[in-house]
Amino acid sequence: MSASPTAPGMKNWALILSLGVIWGTAFMGTSTALTGMSLWWVAAGRVALAALILVPLGMVMGQGLGTIKGPRSWGFVAVIGVGSLALPLTLLAWGLTQVPSAFAGVAMGAVPLIVLPLVAMFSPEEGIGPRRIIGVGLGFIGLVLLVGQGALGDGTMVGRIACIGTAACYAIGSVLTRRAPKIPPVAFAAGTMAAAAVAMVPLAFILDGPPTITRPLAGWALLYTAIFPTGLAAIMRVRVITTAGSLFMSLTSYMVPVWAVIFGVTLMGEALPPQLFWALGLILAGIGISQSRALFQHVRPITKTE
Repeated sequence: MSASPTAPGMKNWALILSLGVIWGTAFMGTSTALTGMSLWWVAAGRVALAALILVPLGMVMGQGLGTIKGPRSWGFVAVIGVGSLALPLTLLAWGLTQVPSAFAGVAMGAVPLIVLPLVAMFSPEEGIGPRRIIGVGLGFIGLVLLVGQGALGDGTMVGRIACIGTAACYAIGSVLTRRAPKIPPVAFAAGTMAAAAVAMVPLAFILDGPPTITRPLAGWALLYTAIFPTGLAAIMRVRVITTAGSLFMSLTSYMVPVWAVIFGVTLMGEALPPQLFWALGLILAGIGISQSRALFQHVRPITKTE
């Protein structure tokens, strides 16, 4: 039986569990890259390196850019590449110059809060109901707590808003990906990454000149984020959204903030304010309420067969 928003299948569950961990490391990797590179080249480098990997990979797999047919398909690829890759990665790099990596990871919990009203307008077949609306309301309280407290006093308000803006771009891109014409997933990922690179690399050259790396670890961190949270994750994300829907994809918002906090505290040594953990709890509770029915409907058939 093929996967769908109401029956995502075990393969999609495995993919989003993996994505939770992979994306959870992205903030730590980006913060490390920023210690030896400019924010413009960190953003441009991620998409450019990922494109250099994905484009030839797609050709080898028979999913080259030539499999993207027609101006409408290319229009979606270009818009998603610029608006859901180039823009949010730039906002993320900017935000991480002011806030800890764990904060940025928790901010990604805003994705399902933004996806829900967008789905109600553009993808109603995925289903909206009172439970999800209540969950979004609870998560929004956590988001206000996350952004508001102490931001004016410590001068990080712009950085915090940039992280929320990153989540908004990802949410819009998720819905657009669901509505896009049918495109092979590797070709889709490669095309969007190439479009982002075309937009970002010239801009980075104009603003910062040729790329320079002042710390070797920063270069390795950039390479890691380009290969795994950017390139590999793009293929996985497209596959999940196009088969199981953008609301199901938003379940990664459970995992990404938790892993980001774990990695930020244990590997980056970040000291986090208490309100971040309260905000994390409220956001995760909101996501849990909004997604509980879908989760129960998927787990129940598995239990019966055992």
